[in-house]
Amino acid sequence: MTEAVIEARALTRRFGAVRAVDGLDLEVPRGVIYGLLGPNGSGKSTAIRLFCGLLLPDAGEVRVLGERLPEGAEAVRRRIGYMTQRFSLYEDLTVRENLLFVARVYGLGAEGPARVEAALRAYGLAERAGQFAGTLSGGQKQRLALAAVTLHRPPLLFLDEPTAAVDPRSRRDFWERLFELADGGATLLVSTHYMDEAERCHRLAFLDRGRVVMEGEPRALIEALPVQVLEVDCARPRRAAAVLAATAGVRGVSQLGARLRVLLERDVAEPEAHLARSLTAAGLPPAAVERVRPGLEDVFVAHTEGRRP
Repeated sequence: MTEAVIEARALTRRFGAVRAVDGLDLEVPRGVIYGLLGPNGSGKSTAIRLFCGLLLPDAGEVRVLGERLPEGAEAVRRRIGYMTQRFSLYEDLTVRENLLFVARVYGLGAEGPARVEAALRAYGLAERAGQFAGTLSGGQKQRLALAAVTLHRPPLLFLDEPTAAVDPRSRRDFWERLFELADGGATLLVSTHYMDEAERCHRLAFLDRGRVVMEGEPRALIEALPVQVLEVDCARPRRAAAVLAATAGVRGVSQLGARLRVLLERDVAEPEAHLARSLTAAGLPPAAVERVRPGLEDVFVAHTEGRRP
């Protein structure tokens, strides 16, 4: 069995009356990109801060890199990298100055300048080395932040929604770098609410209201989906959505332009005809209905439908 670098049992953290993390059970194996997927407010950021030793749990226990927290928090912090949602380096320092400062913080000593120069080349920042960090684009800031948290070559990286403010090309390039880090032996815990990013992870945990509602490899989660997924092309999508939402066996309906995406119980026979009959009975014009390949968003909706406040 692959050694776990993060082990959480019944982990709980409250903020007043709100349980941001509620009895969380999680194991992250070594050497993978592990995704925490869920909507805003699902507990992803709080869980990461608990794993980093930045927050104290109200209940439960957690071990990171073999250290029990909070007792081993200081030892853990020296061996991890943590990239927050918000750019946290100094905007009035240059790119090189920021990295040199981080090298000193990590105590890299005489080796620091060489690692900084190597990082500038590796992350495509050599030509920006003398530029103030505050003038960089979103994608460039992202690369600088990742360069900074990997300078001390940590075996475990926490990335909290790292691509929330960058363009698709920068996101793709960023993920290529994450795969390189994983191939080099690092373990990465990445929180995201982008479904396409989640499919890139080796394993995933879906969080909802501070709890894991499902966990596994992305393909396995999709294949185990307990519903059928259909798309409906119709003339009056808003009216059709209301009709289908009240149709027997329907677990969820969402609109995609002029089309509707419908989650239907798996045991409903002849699903296309079933939906078409429902629309016709409501007096709507004939609609084109077809089964489609499900995705991770369908998985999440199927498992959390009815749980939202």
